[in-house]
Amino acid sequence: MKKIGMSLLIAAVGGAVAIGGYKLFENKQNEQMTFEEKQKVYFANNPGAEITSSTGNPDFTQAAAAVSPGVVHIKVTMTARGSQRGGGSSPFDMFEEFFGMPQRRQAQPRQATASGSGVLISPDGYIVTNNHVVEDADKIEVKLTDQRTYEAKVIGRDADFDLALIKVSGTNLPFVKFGDSDNVRIGEWVLAVGYPLSLQSTVTAGIVSAKGRQIGILGEQGQGSPYGYGQPQEPIVRTAVESFIQTDAVINKGNSGGALVNTRGELIGINAAIASPTGVYAGYGFAIPVNLVKKIVDDFKEFGTVQRGYVGVSFREVDESIRKEYKIDDIQGLYVFDVVKGGAAEEAGIKTGDIITKVEGKTIYSSSDLQERVARLNPGDKLKMTYKRDGKEREVAVTLKAQESKKSAASEEVSASATEIFNKLGASFTPANAAQKKKFGVNSGVVITQVHRGGMFEYFGVEKGLVVTHVNGKPVNSVDDVESALGSTKRNIVRITGVSENGTVEFNFPIQY
Repeated sequence: MKKIGMSLLIAAVGGAVAIGGYKLFENKQNEQMTFEEKQKVYFANNPGAEITSSTGNPDFTQAAAAVSPGVVHIKVTMTARGSQRGGGSSPFDMFEEFFGMPQRRQAQPRQATASGSGVLISPDGYIVTNNHVVEDADKIEVKLTDQRTYEAKVIGRDADFDLALIKVSGTNLPFVKFGDSDNVRIGEWVLAVGYPLSLQSTVTAGIVSAKGRQIGILGEQGQGSPYGYGQPQEPIVRTAVESFIQTDAVINKGNSGGALVNTRGELIGINAAIASPTGVYAGYGFAIPVNLVKKIVDDFKEFGTVQRGYVGVSFREVDESIRKEYKIDDIQGLYVFDVVKGGAAEEAGIKTGDIITKVEGKTIYSSSDLQERVARLNPGDKLKMTYKRDGKEREVAVTLKAQESKKSAASEEVSASATEIFNKLGASFTPANAAQKKKFGVNSGVVITQVHRGGMFEYFGVEKGLVVTHVNGKPVNSVDDVESALGSTKRNIVRITGVSENGTVEFNFPIQY
């Protein structure tokens, strides 16, 4: 009898050890999984009823019920930089909306709050949102639809993609299932879920209006933007990636970072921007495709930053002017203006004057077709590209290179265009004298002696008499110093710091090319 009892005890202990070991192994494996792999495992073990929409009158009730608990309200506390200038609408409303410009900072900082939305993508508290929602945050508070509240920390963020990954300490949290943005079709019904205009969880419906949209609000501006940016006359190096899903589902302030989902309740995009002359919904919203989001958030989790691979070319979309200037017959594709020396494209045999026609066998209709595909890959990954030279198509495998290789003659254009930026400021300067510097307690400065009509200074309310101490973080004591500092302008955003009778003032505003 004792032997039987001992055998049972040994068996029980052995089973417990085996289960414990398995759980330890399972947890380790789980930690190494990508978010997409985690979701596949979860939904394979927890199958739910297939969510469908009716073929007659659309029925979004199931999709809304499945998604809403996984979309959170994000409240941000930050150090304010003073009140923004009021006024009417303009082509710069998008920047004022999504980048918080223009900004003024008084000598005495104060606390301010803002809000947006986020999407839970795993049960252990990882949340994807927009970079512009959390980039200036001192404190981030996340609130679920069931009123649970958590404080979140930033895992990683990137302005070029306008994405951020934050995390709360929670378990078994509701989250939204990933969809496939490559399968999104123009005309299909979609839902936008978020927290607009300080309201509670809100669901709106619309259709997909377009895919691969570039609207010129991220990083260095792309071609032909409806927000005042003209088509470039020279090749430029783009670091930002814009390939938005356009929808007419109502999106407003506060929806940023929220979910765009299909009628099966699957996440197909992260809402990021609106086209608006008024600051509120006026017809179209734009979402970052989830297939791009998946790659970026996995990078954030593993590396804390985005791992980017580069092809190493500067290009423009083929259009009528390109066809006439270079006497080519192609009606679509990307005309290669410049190839980075030692870069991936050069090593694959691509040369200036070639026309990139396909990526991974798919025809290129716009620059976003290439940019988004490249953005999903890492340095060292191979990309199949087709290009045309002398009327003949050739196919090559391009091995993407890391960011260090991204340098070309075109990448130096910002420095070369410092004079152009200076002229767009619309102001005259004179060096500050010793008495003026002593009065304001500064070691550097130029005085604005005149503000010209139609310039950026007039638009953003920069006044005559202001002593500008720094441009783009660099001290300035002469007109030449101002122009030189403008050469370090990043992401087309000029930073001006100055002093006046009212204290320290800072302006951040976009430069139109």
